[in-house]
Amino acid sequence: MGFIYALWIIPILAILIFLHELGHFVMARRSGVRVEEFGIGLPPRIWGHRHGDTIYSINAIPLGGFVRVHGEDGKSFSDDSMQTKSMGQRARFLAAGSFMNFVTAFVLVGALVAFQGRTDQNVYVTEVMPGSPAAEAGWLAGDRFVSVAGQEIDNDEQVRQITAGRAGSAIVVTLERSGQLIDTTITPRVDPPAGEGRTGIRLGSSVLADIHVREVPAQSAGDAAGFQTDDLIRSVDGVPTTDYMRYATYLAQRAGEVVTFGIERNGQLITLDGRVPESLPEETEPMGMSLARDIRFERVPLLEIPGETVRTSVTWTVRLVEGIIILITGQASFGDVAGPIGMGQLTSEIISESAMPLWVTLVTLSIILSLNLGMLNLLPLPALDGGRLMFVAIEFLRRGKRVAPEKEGLVHFVGIAILLSLMLVIAFRDVDRIFSGRSFLQ
Repeated sequence: MGFIYALWIIPILAILIFLHELGHFVMARRSGVRVEEFGIGLPPRIWGHRHGDTIYSINAIPLGGFVRVHGEDGKSFSDDSMQTKSMGQRARFLAAGSFMNFVTAFVLVGALVAFQGRTDQNVYVTEVMPGSPAAEAGWLAGDRFVSVAGQEIDNDEQVRQITAGRAGSAIVVTLERSGQLIDTTITPRVDPPAGEGRTGIRLGSSVLADIHVREVPAQSAGDAAGFQTDDLIRSVDGVPTTDYMRYATYLAQRAGEVVTFGIERNGQLITLDGRVPESLPEETEPMGMSLARDIRFERVPLLEIPGETVRTSVTWTVRLVEGIIILITGQASFGDVAGPIGMGQLTSEIISESAMPLWVTLVTLSIILSLNLGMLNLLPLPALDGGRLMFVAIEFLRRGKRVAPEKEGLVHFVGIAILLSLMLVIAFRDVDRIFSGRSFLQ
């Protein structure tokens, strides 16, 4: 099934690339520019059809798409040439592809909010850096955030924003540990070390879900405790199992001990006593069972859908920008970058691990990829839309004096060569990752 899941990346990328190029196409037409070719993929061409003045083509290299407009080579200054258009018209043409990707992501977020609803999540400390403010405050991996500086925590972005806004000042943070509330005081750092954040932790979040048993292997700890298929796990030692991370973290903290599970079986509440293994299994949950998560979705009232859509879209965009900054500043490994092959592997892993319905997972992937495609194309790098926009900006700063088309063309040609070489390297790394059995999610 993993290979089949990986194939979902093909229609997703094809649609997103088509919409990106459609943005350029429409804006060129609106500006009175003749479109010579609308291509999906990069040459050589394997199929083409002329309609009017435009060739619509499918090309052999599946690494993007293009809209070739009259005059972009700088050799024509006719009325339907890009060269005769104003700086504003050219800038709108170059930005239109990314704009379409942002609009697509926004519409898909709205569809998720309207048809599926929203989820709530708990936010946890997943790692504490030695010598950090969090370590000094006594925070531990598995602690759940209840409130920070008096504000109840609903998502991990809140934690980042509050600690950044209160850097240098002592704040009270309430955590939950093993079902007990703990008040701690911490002073977020003004100038933290690279990659450690204000408090020196890694954050993790887990959506609220009902946890039920899918399979109980013979001779597992779950089998010894008396678990059965389809049991709903409601609590452990009286601590509600509101999400999987809360459940797994509590058991990990009780390794080697006997705990009491609150179980719902056939509509009846019962209890089971089971010993958590001292050596926790790596491939399954702590009791050695196979579990499934039924995500709890909350319907969004009709009048709240627009606001929730904007809030969610802004949150995802901010996270994307942060991720790009981390990558550019070298805080993330180059090995985390993926090309089409790697995205296929990542798609397969996400679908296999996701507790969401398949359509929700695919729409969510499409949102993330659409935002990535839009944002990356705006980077001021040669050959990308952002690199071409940079030359329009230079023209503006020079009060209308343009860079010679042949010089700009040479810069973009070198950029394309570098970009294709980089994508080739990434493709080799993606193939090596697959054959070596490495995962994006581990």
